[in-house]
Amino acid sequence: MIVQAVRGRISIGDLTFLAGSFRQLRTLLEGILIRFTSVSQGAVYLQDFFEFFEIQPKIVLSRHPLPFPKPIRHGFTFENVGFKYFNSERWANRHLSFTLSAGEKIALVGENGAGKTTLVKLLARLYDPTEGRILLDGVDLRQYDLDELRVHIGVIFQDYIRYQMSVTQNIAVGNIDEMGNTELIKTSSVQSLAHPLIERLPNQYEQMLGRRFNNGIELSGGEWQKIALARAYMKDAQLLILDEPTAALDARAEYEVFQRFAELTKGKSAVLISHRFSTVRMADKILVLDKGELVETGSHQELLEQEGRYAELFKLQAMGYR
Repeated sequence: MIVQAVRGRISIGDLTFLAGSFRQLRTLLEGILIRFTSVSQGAVYLQDFFEFFEIQPKIVLSRHPLPFPKPIRHGFTFENVGFKYFNSERWANRHLSFTLSAGEKIALVGENGAGKTTLVKLLARLYDPTEGRILLDGVDLRQYDLDELRVHIGVIFQDYIRYQMSVTQNIAVGNIDEMGNTELIKTSSVQSLAHPLIERLPNQYEQMLGRRFNNGIELSGGEWQKIALARAYMKDAQLLILDEPTAALDARAEYEVFQRFAELTKGKSAVLISHRFSTVRMADKILVLDKGELVETGSHQELLEQEGRYAELFKLQAMGYR
């Protein structure tokens, strides 16, 4: 362009116009190349994206599912149940054989990593056993309708979610079909002892929880735990599972929660996981787990008399109160 301008074949105006056009063309070409680079970088993850959508659920539904028994007549029976997590060589649970009778309350005790939470996940059929089987009233758990099974089992795990939503919505996720049932939501909060703290909130049941909202309120750990407990009471479940439900509560609140729990589970089956031996004493039967295996079974007094693992852990904890 400069040579053509010097020779007089184009004017200075043409030179200015062409130079500006060249600069715009270069910017456009740079943008196109940057986009190609971005696409090529994103394409590296496309295979992961497509593989994700090709994942098939490991829980296989029965072709002719049986209705969940109403009521449960005999209970749940574990027959030599073992479970490994995917791509793990270590057994999370192994050689589990016991019965949770209808209307019975059992407590699971053991150190961290003993397989307590995995056991209740197998009971709720979030996983299927790697070996052995779980029977409900003499029928393999895999033969029952999965949706019905989970409707009749209420579970609150120790890693419950703090939803950044209203109080009503936080409780209703325990039974989403009853989202509009304000009476049930209030009753559930009363049963979990969350109602008094909700009454103190500015907007009560319509109060937004969490700091993502301008008018949101952040609760303490114990207050969140009471909200989470209310979810378990949203269903008229025949089996109620509480996994470390009072870890963030003070001693008085913990006592009140378990007194209420004992009242509400009369005639129903219940599984309780706790590291506090003062709470597991309410159970009809205590199962002691170690490295995924069942090592002791019995009542609180029976296990103390055996002078085994339970007695050892109980005495260690009791020393802190002397």
